[in-house]
Amino acid sequence: MSTERDAHEQPFAHGGPSLPQERRLVTEIPGPRSREMFARKQAAVPPGIGTTLPVFVTHAGGGVVVDADGNSLIDFGSGIAVTTVGNAAPRVVERVQRQVADFTHTCFMVTPYEAYVEVCEKLNRLTPGDHEKRSFLLNSGAEAVENAVKVARHATGRQAVVVFDHGYHGRTLLTMTLTAKNMPYKHRFGPYAPEVYRMPMAYPYRWPTGPENCAEEAAAQAIDAIDKQIGAANVAAIVIEPIQGEGGFVVPARGFLPRLAEYAKANGIVFVADEVQTGFARTGHLFACEDEGIVPDIICTAKGIAGGLPLAAVTGRAELLDAVHVGGLGGTYGGNPLACEAALAVLETIEAEGLVERARRVEAVMLPRLRALAERFDVIGDVRGRGAMIAIELVVPGSKQPDAAVTGEIARRCHAEGLVVLTAGTYGNVLRFLPPLAISDALLEEGLSILEKALSAL
Repeated sequence: MSTERDAHEQPFAHGGPSLPQERRLVTEIPGPRSREMFARKQAAVPPGIGTTLPVFVTHAGGGVVVDADGNSLIDFGSGIAVTTVGNAAPRVVERVQRQVADFTHTCFMVTPYEAYVEVCEKLNRLTPGDHEKRSFLLNSGAEAVENAVKVARHATGRQAVVVFDHGYHGRTLLTMTLTAKNMPYKHRFGPYAPEVYRMPMAYPYRWPTGPENCAEEAAAQAIDAIDKQIGAANVAAIVIEPIQGEGGFVVPARGFLPRLAEYAKANGIVFVADEVQTGFARTGHLFACEDEGIVPDIICTAKGIAGGLPLAAVTGRAELLDAVHVGGLGGTYGGNPLACEAALAVLETIEAEGLVERARRVEAVMLPRLRALAERFDVIGDVRGRGAMIAIELVVPGSKQPDAAVTGEIARRCHAEGLVVLTAGTYGNVLRFLPPLAISDALLEEGLSILEKALSAL
């Protein structure tokens, strides 16, 4: 790791994968330029817009981000699972540059363009299930989930929506209501939307009778509560993340999701998979539902869909989406032409570079090392995840009591050493790792060594 370069010298002419793929610290983290910019941020931006790591990025690509002081940090965050194919990925850059010179916006609902249709065609083909599908495009994951609920309610004529403990679905009024965690997502933002009901999640590490009973008991409890407290005939949709994101990368016990999907099908309930964080090769499948053969009625996607440009999608059974009246769906910016071109480039990159398989390789590198760390450090209560969506849950040694303080301290130590990591979890005690699939094995190993050093320092 080099530390000789003067902090005021700009080390890189451009970003993308041509950046040197190395951790490189030339100042403390954050450095003087980032601190100066952060002071400007505090004067101009409300504190409600939080900051995980106050380094101001000037370039990014492959597995690194470079800040205004010339530090090159290992990226285990991917902008919260957005730059899955890597930042400034070549195909994305090329397509977006070409499109921006042609036109930047017309609104698809006014004068349409081919790229929007092509994205929808690809989503209809690539998402789970061989039934006839329709897709439409939006700006964010929250919009996608909200519109999925709109479609389900319209198509079924029912109102109730079932969600799950530890779930996160967005920051709009409805998706805040769907979200489980109060602080920071819901605190003092109510009242919330009606007809939303929360059920127990199959959380193996924290299931009272043990992980071996988790799937069966959690599904039975949820179904019993739906039948008794709501009535299946009143439920429009069951909305669930195949692997929970902000809730702490909770991987449901195997069998739980299929049981819910079967129940939904038997009772005319729309089964909605929120794949906003899990989609597009992140978990070692193109979509996380595929791991247990789940075919959702509607699937919501965003984040990794467009390489960093704002885009989201709702894809579902044709009879559901076709039920909505003309003008009932849409939005001014939804399916912006630049974002559509980026999405097409992302799908090309995933296929051309074998990124589904690459996610499995990331898992093969990370999980064994993290499990070995769990053997050494009893502060690690659980290691879990799939593909390049991996987490450790931190607890008070000798118990399962969540330890948010030690989680924050480990994250700070990693940040100081040039490793971007994120925290998560209902209890704030999960370190989550979302490296871009363009990252090298060498950077993965170095990042894990930084984590090991942080744990050892405790």
